Amino acid sequence: MRGGIYVLNFYSTIFVDQLKRGRKTATIRLGDKAAKYERGQVVWITVGFRHSPREKIFAAVIDDVEVKRIADLSPRDIEHDNPEFRRLEDEVKFLEQIYGRSISTDDIVTVIRFSQIIEPPGVHFGNGETPSHN
Repeated sequence: MRGGIYVLNFYSTIFVDQLKRGRKTATIRLGDKAAKYERGQVVWITVGFRHSPREKIFAAVIDDVEVKRIADLSPRDIEHDNPEFRRLEDEVKFLEQIYGRSISTDDIVTVIRFSQIIEPPGVHFGNGETPSHN
């Protein structure tokens, strides 16, 4: 397993609500990303633009990394990436918008499935009031 902190970043704030509600549980990235992400790896899920501040949404564990042709994406792959989509054509148009180029169904993508890590609330002592110095 690799060291260091890795990030799965999303550029659009439209995903924040989907991520927080657990409706978006995968991302489809153009190209073979298997050398960067692997099952069991812990990553930060963030939203923001390159070279700009990013918001950490939550920590997650990578559940699965699958490299395949766009033509081989299942309806489940597509829905987990974008809950509003069901059809391959919608996913291709979306990827073209993100990557700013024409995309073929023969192009290779990586489906990265992840699960949010729920962190327990911090340990609290006393009744929550500010301590007094007697």
